[in-house]
Amino acid sequence: METMPLLTARTQHRPLALIVDRDGDTRKMYAEYLALSKCLIEEAEDGREALAKAITRQPDVIVTETRLPGIDGFELCTLLRRDDATRTIPIVVVTGDAFESDVKRAQHAGADVVLVKPCLPETLLAEIHRVLHESAALRDRARHTRVKVTEQLDRSEALLERSTEHYRRVMLSRAHQRRDTTEPPAAPPALVCPSCDVPLRYQRSHIGGVSERHLEQWDYYECAAGCGAFQYRQRTRKLRKV
Repeated sequence: METMPLLTARTQHRPLALIVDRDGDTRKMYAEYLALSKCLIEEAEDGREALAKAITRQPDVIVTETRLPGIDGFELCTLLRRDDATRTIPIVVVTGDAFESDVKRAQHAGADVVLVKPCLPETLLAEIHRVLHESAALRDRARHTRVKVTEQLDRSEALLERSTEHYRRVMLSRAHQRRDTTEPPAAPPALVCPSCDVPLRYQRSHIGGVSERHLEQWDYYECAAGCGAFQYRQRTRKLRKV
């Protein structure tokens, strides 16, 4: 009997299939048929063993019955979908429970495909082909999405950086400019030298402070008699020698 080689569409490696069924003959039948398609096989006969092997072996696809000892197939699907290590692994449920409610329950638990027994190995193989191809396509779409999102984030960061730089330049242009001037906002008062009572000659003013709204003004004078230079602070109205 010849079958089409089963290779994953993304990596072209031989896929690993985890076959879970309490019936050894059923596992053997599916395992032998899938092996002819160059598929690697791992088997489990109950839900707990299947969960452990799924996490440690990371199969490309899981084929499971619903009626399993320990953890049944429905709960197994739910647990696989909750775990970050196994949530993206395709799951094919092959069940003897033919009721529509059971099929919907399996789908709700996370099964990608639900097949009802008796299920021919050829049918199983065809569905595995399909879910592996879809899984690879989803990974490719996810990769393209990640690339697109990264590019969008880079553009957003560049725009934010340009906007921040523009805002900084605007703020600097509006920032308070500290300066020396001979035409200060407040008129310098007429003062006399505290040492010799000779009138002081006004020289210049320095404008400081934290902002244009909260100015500080210092007026600088010189004694005509040679007593030195003096500073007058407008806010405190104090004169001191400098």
